[in-house]
Amino acid sequence: MSVEFKGMNTSTERAGSSFSGYPMLLFILALLVLVVWNVAGNIPPDGAAKAVKLTFFGLIIFPLLVLAFLAAGFFMIQPNQATVITLFGEYRGTERREGLRWVWPWMMKNKMSVRAHNIHSERVKINDLRGNPIEIACNVVWRVADTAQASFDVDDYKEFVNIQIEAGLRTVGSRHPYDDFENEEVTLRGSADVINRELLEELNDRLKVAGILVDEAGLTHLAYASEIASAMLKRQQADAIIAARAKIVLGAVGMVEDALIKLSQDNIVEMDDERRAAMVSNLMVVLCGEKEAHPVVNAGTLYQ
Repeated sequence: MSVEFKGMNTSTERAGSSFSGYPMLLFILALLVLVVWNVAGNIPPDGAAKAVKLTFFGLIIFPLLVLAFLAAGFFMIQPNQATVITLFGEYRGTERREGLRWVWPWMMKNKMSVRAHNIHSERVKINDLRGNPIEIACNVVWRVADTAQASFDVDDYKEFVNIQIEAGLRTVGSRHPYDDFENEEVTLRGSADVINRELLEELNDRLKVAGILVDEAGLTHLAYASEIASAMLKRQQADAIIAARAKIVLGAVGMVEDALIKLSQDNIVEMDDERRAAMVSNLMVVLCGEKEAHPVVNAGTLYQ
């Protein structure tokens, strides 16, 4: 599923231009020391009130205003963190370099985490390919790959991610049946690798408009809805019993065949077709019966 928004400009991240904050910090500290030195050395004598006011404004207030103005340009970037810089609403780049940075104070700075986020979705009830109601949930690991798209192409990228995860989960869950008792197609329960890969591709396709990259996605909960859970459990039990009985019968046939061949090769006993059929019948009853067999000992001849 490819999402295209017509009439909207698609943003693209580019490197922002900022300065290292350490030289500017040293400059501000030096300016502060100079202000203190000037104030201490140029205080007029008592009685010159007007001169005191001019000195107070010129040597204290004005330099402090300049210091506050310059200090507003500082910002810090931690590992796997980015800052989106704008100038009067215009995108001026994204700064990803770590440490203390500085830009002109009239530039706006919006910090954004580009670390991996982990979301465990809520359980949602959907209908699978065959219309059976099921409950499904997933775990998604995502991160911001393009800070410009995340900031300017969607209103709230975190809420956008939450909504699209649920929508993608519903889409993938409705494409496949919960289970296939003939084992002929991809199922939600039996093809975990295929479903997880399909969910990953679906989410990446949905979230690329917001500059979001999904690193991992997988189902964490899958069950029939409560209204049909009992009936589907009985069906699964019946299928398991049939499969087990089929395997038992197949094994019993092989054992009977081996027994007849061994008796014939070793000339232990010669049997006509009627006695051979009777022996096969008895062996199959013993091998395939659910309860322990109780043999009847024949004390007479073979044909009595």
